[in-house]
Order: sequence, then C-alpha cells, then structure tokens
Amino acid sequence: MGKFRPGMVTPLLAAVLAVSVTACGGGGGDGAGAGASSGAAQPAEKIKLTVALFSDFHFAPLYEEFKKTHPNVEIIERRSQFNDHHKNLTTQVATGSGAADVEAVEAGYIATFTPLADRFYDLNEYGLGKRQSDYLDWKWKQGLSADGGKLLGLGTDVGGLAMCYRTDLFKKAGLPTDRDEVSKLWPTWEAYMEAGKKFVAAKVSGAKWFDGPGENFRAMVDQAPVGFYDEQNNLIAATNPDVKKAFDLNAQMIQADESAKLAAFSPPWNTGLTKGSFATIICPSWKTGSIKDAAPTTAGKWDVAAVPGGGGGNQGGTHLMAPKQGKHPKEAAELIDLLTSKDAQLKLFTDAGALPSIPALYDDPTITGFKNDFFNDAPTGKIFTDAAKALRPQHVGPKASDVLTAFGNALQRIEQGKQSPQDAWAQAVKDLDRIK
Repeated sequence: MGKFRPGMVTPLLAAVLAVSVTACGGGGGDGAGAGASSGAAQPAEKIKLTVALFSDFHFAPLYEEFKKTHPNVEIIERRSQFNDHHKNLTTQVATGSGAADVEAVEAGYIATFTPLADRFYDLNEYGLGKRQSDYLDWKWKQGLSADGGKLLGLGTDVGGLAMCYRTDLFKKAGLPTDRDEVSKLWPTWEAYMEAGKKFVAAKVSGAKWFDGPGENFRAMVDQAPVGFYDEQNNLIAATNPDVKKAFDLNAQMIQADESAKLAAFSPPWNTGLTKGSFATIICPSWKTGSIKDAAPTTAGKWDVAAVPGGGGGNQGGTHLMAPKQGKHPKEAAELIDLLTSKDAQLKLFTDAGALPSIPALYDDPTITGFKNDFFNDAPTGKIFTDAAKALRPQHVGPKASDVLTAFGNALQRIEQGKQSPQDAWAQAVKDLDRIK
C-alpha cells in the first residue's frame, strides 16, 4: 500500500469504486466512537463517506464489516494515480475544497501534511489515541502533528524490504534459483551489480536485470542511517555521502545495461511484469500484492530473497487521515479505526501483502507461518517480519517526495543518454535548491 515513487512513475491505472456500506452510530473498530461527537450523523440520517486512495488497498471486505455497525453510511471509494493523488490533496488542503472524508497519505508525503494540523481532524478527540500501544513507535509518531500534540493519521502498513526475482529467467541465465542461494549472490549492492553483469552476459532474450533505477536508488538511501533530511529537517541530500553512493552505483548499473528502463507502475512496467522484461525487482511487502494484481499469469515464476545491503530500510507504508472538509468526522474516525485495526491489518497482509504496522502481529502464527503460493510458496510472513524487525526508521523530511523526484529524473536522463552521470548529478543538486 505504500508506494512512494519518483515523479516519473505512473502507478496503477485510475479507477473509481463505489461500495455501499452501513452505518448507524456505534464504533466499528478498536477505539473510535469515544470522545467528541461534533458533526456526527443522527441514527436515521443517511450519509456518504468518501475514501480517497492511490491504488486498490483491498478494503472492500472491510467496508462490509463496517456496515454491520453503520447501516446508514454509503462509502464512495475513489482512486487516482499515485502522484496525482498526493498533488491533488496538497491543492485540496490548501484551498479547503475537494478532499475526501478519509485520505490515504503515503510515507514519503506524510511530513508534508502533519505540519498542517489545523486542516485535519485530531483523531484523539474520537478516541483513537488509545491505539498508541498497538503501534511501532516510529510509525505512530509519523502520524502526529509537528508539536506531537495531535493525532492526524493512523498507519495501515510498513514496507520492509526484500528482493523479488523471476526463477525462470535466473535459470535461463545459469544463476541459482533457490532463494537462499540467490540471497548469497548479493550481500551488498555492489555484489548485486556484479550478479547483474552475469545476467546481462547470458543474453536472456527480452530481459534485463532490473526494471529501473528509481526504486533501487530509494532502497539504498532508505538503508542509510540518514537520508535526504537530518532530524532538524535540514535538506542534506546533496552532501550526504550515502545518497551520492546510491546515485553513483545506480548510474553504473545503467551503464552496464542492467536496467529495463521501465518506470515502476507505469503501463509498460505492468506489461514487463507479464512478459518477463526484468529478472529482479526491489520488493517491499506491499509490492507482492501489486505484482500479483498486475501480472496474475506469472504465478509460480516468482520467488523472494533477501534485499542487498544487509536488510533494514522501509519503502512505503501509509496513514489514513481525515481532512476537516469532511462533514462526518465521527464516522470517518470510526472507519479509520476499523481499517487499521489488528484484524484488518492481519487480513490485508494475507490478502494483499501489506505488512502490519502493529508489531504484536509479527509473532502471530497467521503471519509467521504464511507462505505465498504466487511466489513459489515463499515464506513471506517470516521474510518480511524479519525485515521489519531489522528496520531502522529514518527521518522523512517535509519534501522528501520532491527530492526523490529530482534524483529519479536525473537517473532517467542517464538512461535516455541525455546526460552523463556527472552532469545528471550536478543538475539534480541544482534542482534541490528550488525545493528548499
């Protein structure tokens, strides 16, 4: 569900889904319903709640659960492309018009909205503050206002990193296919690049080593102790040696002809998934669901190995927030509560690969014993919970999405032969000055 990407990326095609759901007063989740009730609908009043998402979160069955306690609510779910969703929300919050009752905000954008506490309902006022003990501490803090006093969003999932790979393409290239042996190929990102050179040398028809550099670049940066911003929200990307190292390594892989030059979640990328246009893909937990949704005919051709660089890192993850433009904050808060509850997060992992942001679930047998048949029965429950436990949370600054876009565009210019790596880096650094 978390899908923070460079600006050149186009996620799943836009769609609109309307699901009728119940409502009558009463709480539907772990803690909503207590506290303030300003704006709550009367028991017999028919109301509509709009939920704005940037992909299929697989929420539809949960809406049906909500209707059991809320028989008079109709839920209208609207979806738009990832970048459009967040850009639209930025405009809607600024103008005070057009936002949904419940908005999904991805990890790369959360720091853009939490300083705007006066534009969102404080979920503490609707009893959701008592959910704090459920959450990973850093995930909870991401949803707080800048001063820490207001709860603006509840987390759905976290990323947790691994590497998905095509066993059929590995076999054609003469590389091992067993997930443990594959993990040994790349203890470091440099080793991952060297394995890619072997794949390229094998000349597997129609296939490159990875889809495109944007996701790999972000994963490398995410594994560093400090990323684009320091704890004081100073933009340090241009001087952070870990950012430069990640950029240079991806430039080298581009020049080694390892990239399929496909922007993640674009229509050509979806086609490439099915056709086998690339052999590896950086794979946070939620992306296993994205691959399955986009390329259902490739079931059994995929497997999951460890991520290069020794694990750690978080790519993606989402919070649900309630803009003050909504007229029914009590019901919106109750819906957020249900959609982020323990039961919901457990279900969304098994259904869509969304790794819970509730650490108690990491020891739940439903997750620890879960094997994903689409990915050759890979023990994704253990793989991703181990990754989550190794995760070292990184501070995300207020314009991290714009920073990633600048570097993603620079890498794309190298792919297109428009700039050398040195010139592309220099332009990206200049672009950062405009972001400040």
